[in-house]
Amino acid sequence: MRTIFLLLLITLSEATIGVFVKLTDGRIPIQTLNFYAVLTAAAFLMIALPVATGRPIRMPWGNLKDTLVIGVLIAAQISVFNYAMTLVPIANAVIFWSVAPFFTFIFSAIFLGEKAGFGHVAVFGIAIVGIVVAKPLAGGYMMGNLVALAHGAIYAAMVTYMRYEGKTETGNDIAWSMLTAALVLSPALLIYGPGNILSMVDNERLGITAPAGLWALALGLVSTGFAYFGISIVLKRLNANVYSLVDIIVSPIVASTLGFLIFGEVPAKGMIFGGGLLLFAGFMLTRMMTRDRRDIAAHPSQGEA
Repeated sequence: MRTIFLLLLITLSEATIGVFVKLTDGRIPIQTLNFYAVLTAAAFLMIALPVATGRPIRMPWGNLKDTLVIGVLIAAQISVFNYAMTLVPIANAVIFWSVAPFFTFIFSAIFLGEKAGFGHVAVFGIAIVGIVVAKPLAGGYMMGNLVALAHGAIYAAMVTYMRYEGKTETGNDIAWSMLTAALVLSPALLIYGPGNILSMVDNERLGITAPAGLWALALGLVSTGFAYFGISIVLKRLNANVYSLVDIIVSPIVASTLGFLIFGEVPAKGMIFGGGLLLFAGFMLTRMMTRDRRDIAAHPSQGEA
């Protein structure tokens, strides 16, 4: 029950990314906002993970390369996703992010030698129909939709690399990867400036007026820091593929709902129907990949054939 509750909290925290980005109202340059978010998340993880795991934060000398590479990929995927949130409604960004499993499958086929079957091809066909129906190049959101699609590819690259190196997000090393991401994004503070963190932002639907810096802090603590903290804990109790199956469906739905409630964003009909097909296809592909890996684990000789 505790694991399910934590999984629910993780899903909710991830769904708030677009909310907090949009609540800053552009008062902080998005590049600087990304730096604030990962720096806050790194500080949170450095403090929270040792308390939760009972293991101190130590420099990961044994897998320093992996930690650094994952940190760079975290910086890239967070930056691209948050930037997409500034260009399109939340629903667009999270729905086009749901193509990540397809990029993961492609990268896994290329770099990990995983083979495609008829079922995979059929699911890819459903996804293509979903993209066509969603019309990513229409409605004045072409740039943002393409950025969201690019985020799916970067996220998939990170997942594939972690699988290739046999890594998960369950160790304290994720705190060092997040700190690496902060260092990678730190030049933004000099290039784009600190932003107007004390500038007051009003949201009529929430009935709240708060400084932009508060929402930046929330983005780092809730959407980024707590999300990675929760994932590192829940993956010790729950199979990573099960988590992915829940995340690919629930997070986009919750995020889209928040976009409607807080900002009055109403997705176009094509986005709703096409997004539904994409989410269904992403769920099915993730489920197939989970089954395939289970079969290979049970019959390793078949996986080597």
